[in-house]
Amino acid sequence: MSSLISQNITHSIGDEKSKRKTKGEGKEESEKKINRKRKKEHNEENKEVEIKDKQEMEKLENLLFGSLYNPVGFGKDDDDEKRDDGGNDSAMFFVDRAADSALSVYEGDAQLVQEGIIEVEKERKPVWVDDEEEKASIKLASVNRLRKLRKEEGEDVVSGSTYVERLRAQHAKLNPGTEWAQIDYQSRNYSSDDEDSDKEGKHIDDYGSKDVKLVDDILQSNEDLVVKSRTKLLPGLLEYSRLVDANTVDPSNAPINSVQFHKNSQLLLVGGLDKKLRFFQIDGKRNTKIQSIFLEGFPIKKASFLPNGSQVIISGRRKFFHVLDLVKASVDKVGPLVGREEKSLESFEVSPDSNTIAFLGNEGYILLVSTKTKELIGTLKMNGTVRSAAFSDDGQQLLSSGGDGHIYHWDLRTRTCIHKGVDEGSINGTALCTSPNGSLFASGSDSGIVNIYNKQEFLGGKRRPIKAIENLTTKVDFMKFNHDAQILAISSGMMKNSSKLVHIPSFTVFSNWPSPNQAVHYPRCLDFSPHGGFMALGNAAGKVLLYKLHHYHDA
Repeated sequence: MSSLISQNITHSIGDEKSKRKTKGEGKEESEKKINRKRKKEHNEENKEVEIKDKQEMEKLENLLFGSLYNPVGFGKDDDDEKRDDGGNDSAMFFVDRAADSALSVYEGDAQLVQEGIIEVEKERKPVWVDDEEEKASIKLASVNRLRKLRKEEGEDVVSGSTYVERLRAQHAKLNPGTEWAQIDYQSRNYSSDDEDSDKEGKHIDDYGSKDVKLVDDILQSNEDLVVKSRTKLLPGLLEYSRLVDANTVDPSNAPINSVQFHKNSQLLLVGGLDKKLRFFQIDGKRNTKIQSIFLEGFPIKKASFLPNGSQVIISGRRKFFHVLDLVKASVDKVGPLVGREEKSLESFEVSPDSNTIAFLGNEGYILLVSTKTKELIGTLKMNGTVRSAAFSDDGQQLLSSGGDGHIYHWDLRTRTCIHKGVDEGSINGTALCTSPNGSLFASGSDSGIVNIYNKQEFLGGKRRPIKAIENLTTKVDFMKFNHDAQILAISSGMMKNSSKLVHIPSFTVFSNWPSPNQAVHYPRCLDFSPHGGFMALGNAAGKVLLYKLHHYHDA
């Protein structure tokens, strides 16, 4: 009996425990469901808040920048947008608050265009056209500032419409637009058609692959990345302007004998009889001085960069010369040269390949010195005295002239004279220079006459020059071609303002150089910047006059 009672009590206790357990589990499950429901409601509330914030932000952006997302409609509230009355929405009006026609097509516009309500304008026409423009005639040659609009040298009168077109083309040339401001750029980047997103992505990928191919082609070539100006320089009047003197920060109290631009177009070397070598950074406004070097007891007669820009050769009326290493920032004294005794090494020329220096010696000797070892490697001998020399464009040949009135052509590989010709009308040759392309060379004499020769014709036996420039009346001291051989500068230091610029294609002198209102004093040296934009002229007053040549856009 007792065993049965104990069994019943045990079963009742087990059933009560199992009920409590299931009741506890049901309570926990209900709490979990409540928590999930609360989280879901909280997430929905957060989403609604985010949506409202986003809509508010879009409205603010629409007010500030125009309808970037959806066009703003008249008489359409938020509740009306949610209600679909089945009506036709194609006739609904909208306002673009930005009024910017350069933005991409909106979705509403796209729908109206598809339904034929709005006609797409294929070509934008001018708002206003003056019929009198076609009847008007403009003279370009008589006005200096309009000469640049001519396409041919002899062109003078053009119609009004042609004049307007050329003015617009000139403005577009001087003020090129940016890519981001172009209409096709914005339509490409802000397209609102989601269905074509995959196609656009493919198009962008293809566009990027083309860019990569173009970059690879550029890196695999050794051609110039910048396309040089091929416009023809017109004769007659030269467009230029006077800038701040190049050495205005540190002027010299002695004559300037050398000015030369570095190959980077910004660094200008200035040397003179005050025994100082100065370097200026040329910008046309401040022309900041970078450094100056004083050479005690060494008045500078000539200073020149090596074409590779690593060193500066400095000479004076001494038996030795100095070498300034721009990389090491050190000055070394070189000489006297072993194997040849010279009283002075003041005149020299540097080869375009930066391998050889040619010093003009006594008794018609030309001393060839290596730029690497700074030692004498050979000599050339003329019949008369040597007064000037010039290397060919490749550095393999050397031209020289002097007291016998002849022009010598030397082959530096064999160190022999390959041609000797008479310089017409010259008794004493005083200056020589060759064009950068090697086709022309000019010879100046003590009578002031400058003869311009075609090199191949002269070597072939033709003695007459292409043109004889007779605008100088005293000894020609200096000549220099610019980078594209369209200008030849000639000067004489024996007379004030005795400097001329020759237009090589027509072999005429620019009539407005030098300006009568801006004296150049006694010119001593001149140089053009590597791309022709600047021209520097050193005179006997210790100034370096700086000019901007407007035909060339780059320095």
